[in-house]
Amino acid sequence: MNIWKSLPRPFFALAPLEGVTDTVFRQIVVSTARPDIFFTEFTSAEGFCSEGKDHVAQNFLFSEKETPIIAQLWGKDPDMLYRTAGAVSAMGFAGIDVNMGCPVREVLKTGCGAAMIDTPDVAREAIAAVKKGAGTLPVSIKTRLGNKTIVTERWITFLLEQGIDALTIHGRTAKELSRVPAHWDEIGKAVAIRDRMRVPTVIIGNGDVTDAKDAMQKHKSYGVDGVMIGRGIFQNLWAFDRAPNPHQATPKELIDILETHVRLFYETWGDGKSFATMRKFFKIYVNGFHGATDWRVKFMATNTAEEALALAKELRTCL
Repeated sequence: MNIWKSLPRPFFALAPLEGVTDTVFRQIVVSTARPDIFFTEFTSAEGFCSEGKDHVAQNFLFSEKETPIIAQLWGKDPDMLYRTAGAVSAMGFAGIDVNMGCPVREVLKTGCGAAMIDTPDVAREAIAAVKKGAGTLPVSIKTRLGNKTIVTERWITFLLEQGIDALTIHGRTAKELSRVPAHWDEIGKAVAIRDRMRVPTVIIGNGDVTDAKDAMQKHKSYGVDGVMIGRGIFQNLWAFDRAPNPHQATPKELIDILETHVRLFYETWGDGKSFATMRKFFKIYVNGFHGATDWRVKFMATNTAEEALALAKELRTCL
């Protein structure tokens, strides 16, 4: 079954965020308001094919409650992409996504991520390798409107010619990072290109989407089949709630979820992953009440799950 054909229209996806959307955080999102589909953090094919494979493979850990889920890869070496896709195809994922939009300088220097927008021949070989390794799994691409400049017409047309099943478009160039509003008019242009070419590729829009209500409006205005929410999840854990009156969490409820997150983090990773990883999440939970800033500073100073849970217990008595 091709997952992209079976999802509702519009469908909503949680963006793959490096160092954020691991199996632990995805399970937290499931417990609040789940999206229709998940992605793993983007994972290096080169790393997966190296001696550090076991560490890299942690990105592919997921639970049944997080399905359907797509494995996201990055890299440009056809052989490594083929081998990684072949291994991933046996792990229970619903599809494989190739990142061709990452704007991180270190990634761009290797010719990967958004740099591939400027090297279509390299991109073509990479896509073909992943499709060959994926077997029956659908293959999708996540990209941007361009590397340094917007090249929607050229780049999107090229990608749609590759026979991919789905295409996620972040509405900025790599050079723009997140410094300017997302160009949703260009995403709408990509939909028009798809329709003109009469190809069945599913198109997902991404960029500055706050919640399900906003996502629904983007679907209606620009014709995308699905909408991806990334940073919006940091402002609202219930971002995917489609109810007319979305859930409004209380400070105590957020602290309860913080405790669940901390416990699940330790149960999943133990000492195998630095607890410092948790610090980026505290701003989600410790806000909306008087003195929240001071409490966040205290949480940022914690170094263990035990310390964070003790502080959460103390905070609850003050709310």
